Amino acid sequence: MFAIVNIAGQQFKVSKDQELFVHRLEGNVGDKVEFSEVLMSGSENNISLAGAVKVQAEILDHLKGDKVIVFKKKRRKGYQKMNGHRQYLTRIKIHDIA
Repeated sequence: MFAIVNIAGQQFKVSKDQELFVHRLEGNVGDKVEFSEVLMSGSENNISLAGAVKVQAEILDHLKGDKVIVFKKKRRKGYQKMNGHRQYLTRIKIHDIA
Protein backbone atom coordinates (compact mmCIF):
# COMPACT_ATOMS: atom_id res chain seq x y z
CA MET A 1 0.00 0.00 0.00
CA PHE A 2 1.19 3.51 -0.75
CA ALA A 3 0.03 7.07 -0.18
CA ILE A 4 0.82 10.49 -1.61
CA VAL A 5 1.09 12.79 1.41
CA ASN A 6 1.83 16.49 1.85
CA ILE A 7 4.62 16.90 4.43
CA ALA A 8 5.92 20.41 5.21
CA GLY A 9 4.78 21.80 1.86
CA GLN A 10 6.19 18.98 -0.29
CA GLN A 11 4.48 15.89 -1.70
CA PHE A 12 5.97 12.45 -1.06
CA LYS A 13 4.99 8.95 -2.16
CA VAL A 14 5.34 6.84 0.98
CA SER A 15 4.85 3.21 1.91
CA LYS A 16 5.10 1.28 5.16
CA ASP A 17 8.57 0.99 6.80
CA GLN A 18 10.07 3.60 4.44
CA GLU A 19 12.59 6.14 5.72
CA LEU A 20 12.79 9.57 4.13
CA PHE A 21 14.23 13.04 4.63
CA VAL A 22 11.83 15.98 4.89
CA HIS A 23 12.17 19.64 5.83
CA ARG A 24 12.67 20.20 9.57
CA LEU A 25 9.60 19.17 11.61
CA GLU A 26 8.61 20.25 15.09
CA GLY A 27 9.19 17.61 17.74
CA ASN A 28 11.92 15.63 19.41
CA VAL A 29 13.65 12.43 18.37
CA GLY A 30 11.35 9.48 19.08
CA ASP A 31 8.11 11.49 18.84
CA LYS A 32 5.24 10.10 16.81
CA VAL A 33 3.78 12.40 14.15
CA GLU A 34 0.63 12.01 12.09
CA PHE A 35 0.00 13.43 8.64
CA SER A 36 -3.66 13.83 7.74
CA GLU A 37 -3.21 15.70 4.45
CA VAL A 38 -3.21 12.61 2.22
CA LEU A 39 -3.85 13.42 -1.44
CA MET A 40 -4.13 9.87 -2.78
CA SER A 41 -3.79 6.33 -1.50
CA GLY A 42 -4.03 2.86 -2.91
CA SER A 43 -2.42 -0.44 -3.69
CA GLU A 44 -1.44 -2.12 -6.95
CA ASN A 45 -4.95 -2.43 -8.39
CA ASN A 46 -7.16 0.15 -6.70
CA ILE A 47 -6.57 3.85 -6.15
CA SER A 48 -8.65 6.17 -3.99
CA LEU A 49 -8.49 9.94 -3.87
CA ALA A 50 -8.48 12.05 -0.70
CA GLY A 51 -10.25 9.80 1.76
CA ALA A 52 -10.04 9.54 5.53
CA VAL A 53 -6.50 8.14 5.41
CA LYS A 54 -3.82 9.10 7.92
CA VAL A 55 -0.10 8.38 7.81
CA GLN A 56 1.71 7.75 11.10
CA ALA A 57 5.46 8.22 11.36
CA GLU A 58 8.25 8.51 13.91
CA ILE A 59 11.01 11.12 14.01
CA LEU A 60 14.36 9.33 13.86
CA ASP A 61 16.86 12.19 13.63
CA HIS A 62 17.35 15.92 13.08
CA LEU A 63 20.32 16.76 10.85
CA LYS A 64 21.71 19.08 8.20
CA GLY A 65 21.89 18.21 4.51
CA ASP A 66 24.80 18.55 2.11
CA LYS A 67 26.22 22.00 1.42
CA VAL A 68 24.61 23.84 -1.49
CA ILE A 69 26.92 26.31 -3.25
CA VAL A 70 25.39 29.50 -4.70
CA PHE A 71 27.82 31.19 -7.10
CA LYS A 72 27.01 34.45 -8.91
CA LYS A 73 29.18 36.00 -11.58
CA LYS A 74 28.89 38.74 -14.18
CA ARG A 75 31.36 38.23 -16.97
CA ARG A 76 33.86 40.93 -17.87
CA LYS A 77 32.77 43.05 -14.89
CA GLY A 78 34.95 41.57 -12.16
CA TYR A 79 31.93 40.62 -10.05
CA GLN A 80 31.95 37.29 -8.25
CA LYS A 81 29.93 36.32 -5.20
CA MET A 82 30.04 32.89 -3.57
CA ASN A 83 27.58 31.87 -0.92
CA GLY A 84 26.18 28.61 0.40
CA HIS A 85 23.97 26.98 2.99
CA ARG A 86 23.06 23.64 4.52
CA GLN A 87 19.37 22.76 4.73
CA TYR A 88 17.89 21.59 8.05
CA LEU A 89 16.30 18.15 7.60
CA THR A 90 14.40 15.57 9.62
CA ARG A 91 14.62 11.84 8.99
CA ILE A 92 11.32 10.04 9.57
CA LYS A 93 10.14 6.44 9.32
CA ILE A 94 6.64 5.63 8.15
CA HIS A 95 4.95 3.15 10.51
CA ASP A 96 1.38 2.88 9.30
CA ILE A 97 -1.01 4.02 6.58
CA ALA A 98 -4.53 3.70 7.95
